[in-house]
Amino acid sequence: MKKHVDFLIIGTGIAGLSYALKVASKGSVCIITKSKADETSTAFAQGGIATVMDALDSHEKHIHDTLVAGDGLCNEEVVRFTIEESNDRINELIAWGTEFDRKQSGEFELGREGGHSAHRILHHKDQTGAEIERALLKAVREHPDIELLEGYFAIDLITQHHLGVEVTRRTPDIECFGAYVLNPNTNKIETILAKTTMLATGGNGNVYTNTTNPVVATGDGVAMVYRAKGKVSNMEFIQFHPTGLYNPGEKPCFLISEAVRGAGAKLCTIKGDYFMERYDPRLELAPRDVVARSIDNEMKITGDDHVYLDCRPISREEIFHHFPTIYAKCLSIGIDITKDLLPVVPVAHYSCGGIVVDSNACTSIKHLYASGECSCTGLHGANRLASNSLLEALVFSHRAAQHAINQVSHINFCEEVPDWNDEGMVFNEEMILITQSLKEVQTIMSSYVGIVRSNLRLKRAFDRMDIIYKETEDLYNKSVHSVKLAELRNLINVGYLIIKMSMERQENCGLYYNIDNIKK
Repeated sequence: MKKHVDFLIIGTGIAGLSYALKVASKGSVCIITKSKADETSTAFAQGGIATVMDALDSHEKHIHDTLVAGDGLCNEEVVRFTIEESNDRINELIAWGTEFDRKQSGEFELGREGGHSAHRILHHKDQTGAEIERALLKAVREHPDIELLEGYFAIDLITQHHLGVEVTRRTPDIECFGAYVLNPNTNKIETILAKTTMLATGGNGNVYTNTTNPVVATGDGVAMVYRAKGKVSNMEFIQFHPTGLYNPGEKPCFLISEAVRGAGAKLCTIKGDYFMERYDPRLELAPRDVVARSIDNEMKITGDDHVYLDCRPISREEIFHHFPTIYAKCLSIGIDITKDLLPVVPVAHYSCGGIVVDSNACTSIKHLYASGECSCTGLHGANRLASNSLLEALVFSHRAAQHAINQVSHINFCEEVPDWNDEGMVFNEEMILITQSLKEVQTIMSSYVGIVRSNLRLKRAFDRMDIIYKETEDLYNKSVHSVKLAELRNLINVGYLIIKMSMERQENCGLYYNIDNIKK
């Protein structure tokens, strides 16, 4: 038996939930998420959401800062409408119940982060994403016309390929008819037919050993679109957050927000030497790619495993008021950031590339949308400006909702779609095959495709990944599917795309830095 829905949404972060609330009055809505609904990258976002609310600031300044951070690869039209529409989208977020920090006067308390020329970051202490997630999930759970299925994992998008039609990357009219989804209650793959599908699947940080992303961030949306022959771009631009808490063995890596440096914290070596003045006149408030490479270079020079973030220039009162979660976390491992140096290291944080979409979040596959980190909108270019990502998701999900509402009544369900066929498949009892391959993938990416790359490292990564890909596809084609096996497959697809697009880029730009390009 097939499930029919007008609006299928995969993912429960800000992109998926805000979209759901906007389309719910126009048809049946089903949201699926592979874990608990609040286990999203949105919920992990500490710093905030950027928008212009200060009389001394302007949209033009925010646009300029975004273009500078993007290092020439932003789509200026996208940058402009995203920022010009930001205030309307923020007001909707507030109307849904999100509470941002305010001054005693009632005005919003605005922070500043790296790459921004003004204070324009709305925040909720150091738990902004969690507050947004709370408000949106509450609104979704209370909506009578939205079905939310937790623990349901999307295996693949359904296209003409599943009808026996040959589809290639040059096929101009690929259509999405819904998704094959693994039901956790039955362990069976079910068919959800959808008139429209929204991918809001988040990032792919777990392709690396150390990441700030939640464990669910395995590049599922990007991998599914790539396998469906859709367009994916800019995957070489991986943003490494400069300041992940150095606490070996902890996953995900705890993030020390950009806002801490915005409040006055400074970076120094283990010997206590402050070093950012050697790299950029903006010091600790330089864009993330600059700061991350600076830290990486200092670690290579000294051979140390980390550097320190000195939070002592920030008053105790400000730390307790603005960064209570960070303070409590560090204290739990014996570090009092009001008087102790804080060990930090760059960690995989955000993917600036992804599924190519237009200004309405439409992908190259008909009736398929993508929003949030899994998408490539043109806003970020070669490097995301801090706190622009939550804003991007809001703006593009709004535009997608408007587009989908206008289209849905003209789309029919594809009843010819066959049910998933797992005849002849067997349960794979050797979990070691999956776990070991995952470790290999993460080691390859972390060792060879990190902050600084080279042609030799990329070639070695490509060759190693090809072997793991073939082994995993062989296992996948013989096994009854599990979430772990499907996630491994997705991470291999994503790793391949990062490597392949890195090999194709011939100049250093933004987050992409290849030592061989310096010699050209």
